[in-house]
Amino acid sequence: MSVSVPSTSVTEGSDSSVPDGWREDNRAMWDERVPVHVAGSFYDLDGFRTRRDDLRDFERTEVGDVTGKSLLHLQCHIGTDTLSWAHRGAARVVGLDFSAPAVEAARALAADLGYGPDRAAFVTSDVYDAATAVPEPSYDIVYTGLGALCWLPDIRRWAETAASLVAPGGFLYLAEFHPVAETLDDETGTRVVRDYFTRDPQVWNEPGTYADLDAVTVHNRSVEWQHTLGDVVSALAATGLRIEFLHEHDVSLFPRFANFEVRDGYHRFPADHPRIPLIYSLRASRVS
Repeated sequence: MSVSVPSTSVTEGSDSSVPDGWREDNRAMWDERVPVHVAGSFYDLDGFRTRRDDLRDFERTEVGDVTGKSLLHLQCHIGTDTLSWAHRGAARVVGLDFSAPAVEAARALAADLGYGPDRAAFVTSDVYDAATAVPEPSYDIVYTGLGALCWLPDIRRWAETAASLVAPGGFLYLAEFHPVAETLDDETGTRVVRDYFTRDPQVWNEPGTYADLDAVTVHNRSVEWQHTLGDVVSALAATGLRIEFLHEHDVSLFPRFANFEVRDGYHRFPADHPRIPLIYSLRASRVS
């Protein structure tokens, strides 16, 4: 269970209080966990070097054929999803992450798979600075995968940055954990115990990592924010992108609730449990 600790706040954006040192704490936390993720079974990099594709089935379907297209992956971590798109035919993929060790791991993995920097490039940058950090001014597809937005205090600034990198005729695709699930009790997922609309920072002091709960870690303070579905969709719509669809999925990638079962390769509630959205995905296009 995560433990909240008090912090001093300042303001960034119009509706988010931001604890001092939040970015440095989050970066130190992620930097320390990269070796655990590279060596562990959760990402299974030895297996990935063979299968080369870790994307979820709904992502493959909703994004569609990427053959010959350029793709930018924001907040790419160690690059497995980024390189999965290269494996599926993207002409060029670029991954961006604020953790230098993560970017180094992604570059090493790309080299292992035989992708040079002309096919798969990785850059170290804060996501808010992506527009000036990536090698091309725009991409056919801007992709953001699961577990990324909670690390950002200002969703409108993220949307503006991401949208600015979508080429004419291209689109942004986002898959993210559903904020409704974060309101429910951790044991059974049947009781609402948290405020859905809170914009207060959530400050945790929690050892280990989702990839290895028993990992010994030192940099354990992290800061997260919850963004409602309405906030995310409205932020993207305000950039001028056209929302093509918003889909909700009753599956997860990890045992978020104590009563989860694994079926069909996903973590799910038992069959007799009321279904709730656990992941959402959306696609927003830029008209040519």
